[in-house]
Amino acid sequence: MIEIQTLFIYAIPVLLAITVHETAHGWVASLLGDHSALMMGRLTLNPIKHIDLVGTILVPAFLYFTAGFIFGWAKPVPVNFNALRSPKRDMLWVAIAGPMSNLLMAIFWLITFFIAITIDSLFLGAMAQVGIQINLLLAVLNLIPLPPLDGGRVMSSLLPPKISYQYDQLEPYGLFILLGLLFLGIFQTIILPIVQSIQNWAYSLIGLV
Repeated sequence: MIEIQTLFIYAIPVLLAITVHETAHGWVASLLGDHSALMMGRLTLNPIKHIDLVGTILVPAFLYFTAGFIFGWAKPVPVNFNALRSPKRDMLWVAIAGPMSNLLMAIFWLITFFIAITIDSLFLGAMAQVGIQINLLLAVLNLIPLPPLDGGRVMSSLLPPKISYQYDQLEPYGLFILLGLLFLGIFQTIILPIVQSIQNWAYSLIGLV
């Protein structure tokens, strides 16, 4: 029974975080003229549609048992940037939609945590804490200005066309660069302290230290 509870405490916030993140990309892209995600059935909150065997299951498991931290990704929502009404400008809004959705989810879980404390529910409180942390982690991690992360898309949309094109050439190597940085300690020395600072500030808003 305890194992099943623990599974739900982690699985529900994580699946919601990656599902809402990817759906947000597709939803904003659809608003701005690209309906690729809608036509491919990816504009949905069904987590099964967004699970990637390698990025959502195998890589996180491997990193957890070999490096002591978890990192992964969902199946990217298809976006045809050329179909956007203003490709360079709208790319920014499509990219930023993912991290912003995670920040909104963190607020949702913060409210849930407050309710859990009020009604003295340990199960709901534990789940809310996981939800806050995983969503803040996804938001901060995805804002790193490295293609193909969302921060890389945002940076590309802000750079002059020629420099933007050269910058985008990093994309095939971006994941390997990121994994290398994670193994070198960027997670423990930079990303995690930022997440913890935001998390502590959020807890202070509901009267917790």
